Amino acid sequence: MAERDNRRGRDRDETPEFADRLVAINRVSKTVKGGKRFGFAALVVVGDQKGRVGFGKGKAKEVPEAIRKATEQAKRQMIRVPLREGRTLHHDIEGRHGAGRVIMRTAPHGTGIIAGGPMRAVFEMLGIHDVVAKSTGSQNPYNMIRATLNGLGRVASPRQVAQRRGKKVADILPKKDEAPAEADA
Repeated sequence: MAERDNRRGRDRDETPEFADRLVAINRVSKTVKGGKRFGFAALVVVGDQKGRVGFGKGKAKEVPEAIRKATEQAKRQMIRVPLREGRTLHHDIEGRHGAGRVIMRTAPHGTGIIAGGPMRAVFEMLGIHDVVAKSTGSQNPYNMIRATLNGLGRVASPRQVAQRRGKKVADILPKKDEAPAEADA
């Protein structure tokens, strides 16, 4: 029994490596016989700023409890995203969820995060420093985050592509000598 408690204690000690960002909080009400009962719904994005990110939603009668529930759910639903040089995406990608559509593009060093609201929170928690993103369609933060994570989940590094094709990474990446010759043609 003591071993199990010790293991739980270690899990709590590891949580500070994750940063979290409150994206949205909604006050919701339920009409009952005596009037209205108010509750709160929170949307939180959690990440380690090294390529892992997740989001969660929580509902409770009090704001701190809703945020705690959302944070716990986000930690359980984390995904890993390969980053190029630890600062940007490997390639341009589009994500969709419902009516939400998000376009994410790689950017040169020093560009920064050019993205709106909920997408910015996801990129900051993921650890991306240079990206250009545009959201079209739904402006609902839940749908924007889901669309962003849908796109990020499909990002593939050259290593993953090479492994899938049964080739070497050098065979997949364009050679530096050939790139300018193709541009002149």
